[in-house]
Amino acid sequence: MKKAIPLLCVFLLIAKIICAQTNKSEDIRLRVLHFNNIGKAYRFSTEDSTLTYLRFLGSVHTVGGKSYKILTSIWIWGLSHRATSRILVYTSNNGYVGNYYLTTTGDVPDYIKNNKLVFLNKGHDCDARLITYLDFDNGIPKQFFRKCKDSSGDIYAFSTD
Repeated sequence: MKKAIPLLCVFLLIAKIICAQTNKSEDIRLRVLHFNNIGKAYRFSTEDSTLTYLRFLGSVHTVGGKSYKILTSIWIWGLSHRATSRILVYTSNNGYVGNYYLTTTGDVPDYIKNNKLVFLNKGHDCDARLITYLDFDNGIPKQFFRKCKDSSGDIYAFSTD
């Protein structure tokens, strides 16, 4: 019993830290959505030296009348400054829908044009002439292919986690 109490305290402390980070991440995302400044990048830092870069790209619309807000997120974390990149999808009322987890920070979309996310190949070993478009006319695509060179690139899947 004496060993159980310290273990319980450690477990509760870890749970509090994990939940606090999740809430802070969601809070800053909602703040950026509320600002509604298309294309503006926001930088957030924490006491543990992690950085989050968020950029609101704007809204996309389906032919069925649904509207989604699109954020890009780059989270720099850890002693080696690893990066986690995502495309975050929200409803028109700022409800979280899901995300596309991206391989590199260079794979985030650059802007929205004609209801499509536009991905430019810049700063990569990819062909700068190739442009990828992600179309939301028929809803949120379950996956998409991000072009790099010739017929090579990466496939990204939508996740509601």
